[in-house]
Amino acid sequence: LAAAVGGVVIDPFGCYFVVSTRSMASKTPVGFIGLGNMGNPMAKNLLKHGYPVIATDVFPESCKEVQELGAQIVDNPAEVADKADRIITMLPSSPNVIEVYTGPNGILKKVKKGSLLIDSSTIDPAVSKEMAAAAEKMGAVLMDAPVSGGVGAASSGKLTFMVGGAEEEFTAVSELLSCMGANVVYCGQVGTGQAAKICNNMLLAIGMIGTSETMNLGIRLGLDPKLLAKILNMSSGRCWSSDTYNPVPGVMEGVPSGNNYQGGFGTQLMAKDLGLAQNTATNTKTPVPLGSLAHQMYRMMCARGYANKDFSSVFQFLREEEGQ
Repeated sequence: LAAAVGGVVIDPFGCYFVVSTRSMASKTPVGFIGLGNMGNPMAKNLLKHGYPVIATDVFPESCKEVQELGAQIVDNPAEVADKADRIITMLPSSPNVIEVYTGPNGILKKVKKGSLLIDSSTIDPAVSKEMAAAAEKMGAVLMDAPVSGGVGAASSGKLTFMVGGAEEEFTAVSELLSCMGANVVYCGQVGTGQAAKICNNMLLAIGMIGTSETMNLGIRLGLDPKLLAKILNMSSGRCWSSDTYNPVPGVMEGVPSGNNYQGGFGTQLMAKDLGLAQNTATNTKTPVPLGSLAHQMYRMMCARGYANKDFSSVFQFLREEEGQ
């Protein structure tokens, strides 16, 4: 049997190799700020993997579930920073991130030198860079690590993380994020994770609208929606919106369309992400005609009462637009 001495394993043949002690040392507390639809299951997965979690949310009722599972709840982000030197934030928008990091009770008021800050919010890449610079002045490191996969992947620990920041910190970031995701991808410097996420969500919105239009047309032509979805998913039109997150009620189980479009990824958040895509497209003089149309459609939906419904409710919106 191999013997371990001071982090070095010596096998029966006299060979030795270094064993990282991070697996033991790493179970120090992790801060988590933002316990909404995505943050809640993400924090739960950290707890499942044995990490003590110190959490807070602007809505105290959002903290109850993780508190019952053993998380310590504190009053504000500054208190989290006072008690943990690795912190994950999962917030709705750029203004929320700015407030949580630099506000009167923000992380940077009490952040410890050497702290690792991971922002999994989807925000403007320029804000990620601004927050990273502010963190650096306090002796901390900030990485942007937005996610893809939705609430289902957050619950099952199968998210994809797109990480931007100092490459030498990627190993430490991956250790935490791999507890919550199946894929952790290094994209480049700070802001590139956000860039990848914005591009993904623009395509996701375009794909969801296309799937909804297609399903609606097929239904009007007399096709059974389950049959049409089956055909699409074995044909060249197949996409994530058709085979994993179908927008038509009754076609799939366990997706928001089967629950009156409750839960999931809100229309308001999709409109926000498409706005970020539009801003970056304008700044880089990149033509995105379908992205622009998708942005307008989701803004219209927000104005028509769909803001808090899942973004797949664009199918319902189209049906109502035609008077059905």
